Amino acid sequence: MLSRLMNFLRACWLPSSDHYVHRSLDAAGRQDGLLWYKDIGQHMSGEFSMAVVQANNLLEDQSQIESGPLSLLESGPYGTFIGIYDGHGGPETSRFIYDHLFQHLKRFTSEQQSMSVDVIRKAYQATEEGFLSLVTKQWPMKPQIAAVGSCCLVGVICGGTLYIANVGDSLAVLGRLVKATGEVLAIQLSSEHNVGRESVRQEMHSLHPDDSQIVILKHNVWRVKGLIQVSRSIGDVYLKKPEFNRSPLYAKFRLREPFKRPILSSEPSISVHELQPHDQFIIFASDGLWEHLSNQDAVDIVQNHPHSGSARRLVKAALLEAAKKREMRYSDLKKIDRGIRRHFHDDITVIVVYLDSNLVSRASSVKGPTLSVKGGGVNLRAKTLGSCDTPAEVNTT
Repeated sequence: MLSRLMNFLRACWLPSSDHYVHRSLDAAGRQDGLLWYKDIGQHMSGEFSMAVVQANNLLEDQSQIESGPLSLLESGPYGTFIGIYDGHGGPETSRFIYDHLFQHLKRFTSEQQSMSVDVIRKAYQATEEGFLSLVTKQWPMKPQIAAVGSCCLVGVICGGTLYIANVGDSLAVLGRLVKATGEVLAIQLSSEHNVGRESVRQEMHSLHPDDSQIVILKHNVWRVKGLIQVSRSIGDVYLKKPEFNRSPLYAKFRLREPFKRPILSSEPSISVHELQPHDQFIIFASDGLWEHLSNQDAVDIVQNHPHSGSARRLVKAALLEAAKKREMRYSDLKKIDRGIRRHFHDDITVIVVYLDSNLVSRASSVKGPTLSVKGGGVNLRAKTLGSCDTPAEVNTT
C-alpha cells in the first residue's frame, strides 16, 4: 500500500514536460537522473549500446541509430545509420540535424539507388543549407541563433562497407582484434577538426593566408578567431556569412574586420572502410567522452566487459575521471544538477556498435530488423527565461 502511494506521489511531482518520462521499458531506454541509457539492442549487423549524460541546462547533444531501409525504396539498400550531433551555443542546430539529416540521406540514396560518399556529402550539404534557411527566417526575432552550431559525426554500415563522415571533434574509434596477440587495438576512423591539433591550425592558415589572426591562443586554448575550437561544423552561420556577423548579434561574437570568405566549413571528411572479420566494434562518441578517456582506454573498457551496458560503462569511466580531476567523489558529482554540472564535464553521448561478421557480410538488399532509437536526456525547459533564445558561450564544443 505504502509503495503504491509513493509511486503515485512520485508521478504527481514529476515535471510535466512530455520529454521527461521515466520509461521502464528497455525498448525506449531508461532514465537515471541526468543519465539516459539503452544497455542493449539489435541492429542489422549486430548489437548496440547507447548512453547520454546531460551537463548543460539544455541538452545540446543529439544522437540516433537507425537500422533497416536507408532509402525510400522497397528495394533498399538496407543497413545501419549512426549519428552523434554535439551542439554548441544551444540545442537548435543539433536538434535540426536530428530532424533532417537522415531523411536527406534516404532521399539522395533513393535518387542514386545506392549508398555512396556522394550521397552522404549531399545529405550534409542539404542539412547545412536547411539550417541556414532557418537562421535567415529567425534572424529578425532571434538573431543569436546565428551563433549556434553543431559537430556532426555519422557512420553508415551497408553491404559490408562502413562509411564515416565528420565535421567537428566527435570521434569514431574501431576496435580491431590482432589474432597473433589476442589484443584489440583502437583505430581512429574519423578526422578531428579541432584547432587544438597542429595539422588543423596549419590547414586554417593555408585556407586564410591573409589573416594572421585566424587562429588565436586564448586562455591557453586554441580557437578560431578566438571564439570556437572547431574548424568545421553545421550552423555557426555568424562565421560563414558576413551578413549575420553584425548587430543585433551579441558583441562578443562580432568580428572587428568583415570577412570575405567563410571562416568555418561544413564540408565533411568522409572515409570508406571494408569491414573485416576481425573488426569487433565501433565506438561513436561526442568529445565529452574523449576529454577524459584515450581511444585505447575506451576500446579496452568495451572489450573487457559484456556487450550489455557498454555505453553506460564508458560514460561512467569518463565521469569517474572528471570527478578525479576535481578531487571529488563520483557519488558527489552525480548529485550536481544540470547547468552547474557543465563546470565539471560536457554533455556526453556514446553509441557502441558491435559487428557480427556473419551479419555484416550480408548483401545490402537483405532486409533486417527495422529500428529507430533517439538518444535521450532530460530535455526539460531551461531554468531561466529566454535561455533557449540566447546561446551560451560557444568557445567550447
